[in-house]
Amino acid sequence: MSPKSVVFKKICKDKSVAVYMGKRDFVDRVDSVEPVDGVIVIDSEALQGRKVFVTLACTFRYGRDDMDVMGVAFRRELYLSTRQVYPPLQDREKGIHTKTQARLLRKLGNNAYPFFFEFPDNLPCSVALQPAPNDVGKQCAVEFEIKAFSADSQDAKVRKRSTVALMIRKVQFAPEDEGMAPSVEITKDFVMSEKPLHVKASLDKEIYYHGEPIKVHVNVTNTSNKNVKNIILSVDQVSTVVLYSNDSYVKCVDIEDSGDSVSAGATLQKDYTLLPLLANNRERRGIILDGKLKHEDTNLASSSIIKEGVLKEVLGIIVSYKVTVKLIIGGEIGLEVPFKLMHPKPDAVKESEMEEEMVFQEFKRSYLKGMADDDEEGNVSGGDDMAPKEK
Repeated sequence: MSPKSVVFKKICKDKSVAVYMGKRDFVDRVDSVEPVDGVIVIDSEALQGRKVFVTLACTFRYGRDDMDVMGVAFRRELYLSTRQVYPPLQDREKGIHTKTQARLLRKLGNNAYPFFFEFPDNLPCSVALQPAPNDVGKQCAVEFEIKAFSADSQDAKVRKRSTVALMIRKVQFAPEDEGMAPSVEITKDFVMSEKPLHVKASLDKEIYYHGEPIKVHVNVTNTSNKNVKNIILSVDQVSTVVLYSNDSYVKCVDIEDSGDSVSAGATLQKDYTLLPLLANNRERRGIILDGKLKHEDTNLASSSIIKEGVLKEVLGIIVSYKVTVKLIIGGEIGLEVPFKLMHPKPDAVKESEMEEEMVFQEFKRSYLKGMADDDEEGNVSGGDDMAPKEK
């Protein structure tokens, strides 16, 4: 059976503009990024002569809105692009870039107009900082948003009731070509010891998927006269905030205190298993997560893969992982083995294989007093229910 063709739908409060999108996740393949496309449906009576615009925005938020001081917001717009959709500036057929758009335009009629954006290749992926359990408000995050609004001009004041916004994500999947399995070794000489201590740590591969155990091979040859009292292994997430400080933060997301010892003149060959999971770190503030859409769960942030030559300063937050092996000998001897933690590339579904019938997932906003404007709640409706719903 062919997969259902799901379309995301959201309407502004005054019913003048609605957004329809065939997907909300857009894949960064390092050398290129999937373009953002969709359809806008307008109500000419509700517009009352106003124009309709669509924007694609990437924002780095590094503080809650209520922390704004003297008009200085704790957020920075990394990218903003605006298109006029209505009245159209080109023939409607020339604005069609995908089969999903073409099908939507046929289904939605003459008041539907396509839009299309291409991502620059230097933007970060969607990530967010895990807040503390008692934190409130919007979290520190890199966010992407499609916003449609009606106004007299692009620079005119925009009314909230004439605006509709839909969060999207920019994501990366594990590349098909995997590098060499990482391996690190070190030889440590000691004062008052004729021979050294040699340690080697290696992994089976460079890329691990979220939820996959990581087997660490440790080989200790202790020809010194020192005793190794303990071996501690950990998976560390390293997040570098390159936008405004270039500071790096290291957070342990899994640890194994083995209690293993290696006496002077002895050797040890042993495999250890680590499993970094968000489920075991939900109470820890400061861990970076993959960006999520509202009401969905997420996971530890995927490793960042950066196109060569791109300025890192505009990437917001760069995430990497390493396995750290520490040998306790009075002090510590440490090895760091880098690896990548990512999602596997999903099986591609060709547009020709999608069912012709569309399932529309509509996001209804609560207009009750005290409810937030941008709360989203997905409701699945049938393929023929295309008209804006009166509430």
